[in-house]
Amino acid sequence: MVVFGSLARRELTPDSDLDWSLLLDGSSSPEDLETAHDIRAALEGLEFKAPGQEQTFATLVSSHDLINYIGGQDDTNANTTRRILLLLESTPICRDDAYNRVVNNLFKRYLSEDYGLWHGSKDYKVPRFFLNDIARYWRMMAVDFAYKQRARNNKGFALRNIKLRFSRKLIFLVGLMTCFECHLAFSEEQRNEIYGHDKEVVAPVIEKIRECVAIPPLDLLARVLLRYPEHQMSAKTIFGAYEEFIGLLACETKRQRLERLKPKELDNDEVFRYGRDISHSFQNGIRDIFLKPDNVLGKLTIEYGVF
Repeated sequence: MVVFGSLARRELTPDSDLDWSLLLDGSSSPEDLETAHDIRAALEGLEFKAPGQEQTFATLVSSHDLINYIGGQDDTNANTTRRILLLLESTPICRDDAYNRVVNNLFKRYLSEDYGLWHGSKDYKVPRFFLNDIARYWRMMAVDFAYKQRARNNKGFALRNIKLRFSRKLIFLVGLMTCFECHLAFSEEQRNEIYGHDKEVVAPVIEKIRECVAIPPLDLLARVLLRYPEHQMSAKTIFGAYEEFIGLLACETKRQRLERLKPKELDNDEVFRYGRDISHSFQNGIRDIFLKPDNVLGKLTIEYGVF
């Protein structure tokens, strides 16, 4: 069993839903579906809120589709969502053997098939194959936001809008950080040892990426930014705004208000305006670090995250 979302990010609030999957690696049996039913019943008994209606979660997930369908017509929105969230914000419950095998094999695909990472002429060693899939997922979330607005007849529009500005954006941001750590977390001597061969030395890079995704997203972001004291004020802006966002979701009355709001009511609603205003602070803090060419994080973002 693997959990995603706010629980995996260590941000669970009283009204959070619980996204989970039963991950299967290798052969399956008829009993697997019964296990999924048992998990679903147990969570309902604990009064956890069910995942979204798209049925991306709360179901069986096969490693075959996650590993073999990266790109192409068989890589559905659901498959992309499950894969990226498995890698960037997930936690195994109890057993982790299948989880570790699947995650390692996914990173092996991303890295070993990235010719430019090992043989390219760029000074920075950033896994573009993996990063491009993360960027694609971020844009897919933004497009799906509009789809859900139409499919759900605007139900929950305001709450999903605020989440897109914060926790969904955080996924993309820590995805960038994870990819950048493939360069930044190694010394020049280590990079020459890893990337300076005709044959790919994948294992230490997978180990570094696994180290990044093993901690909650905010922890990874903090760990990276603490290396750069010149970004202290912008970092405080980012984390301060995000803390206010979590406080907003944790307030039952405000969260329920956002769930009920209709798009035409947004501009006149103080709760939504508050959420929008703190999202602007969050965005400004990100922009001041990651979209300026006068620092290494900005250079990497412009070089790899934009074009």
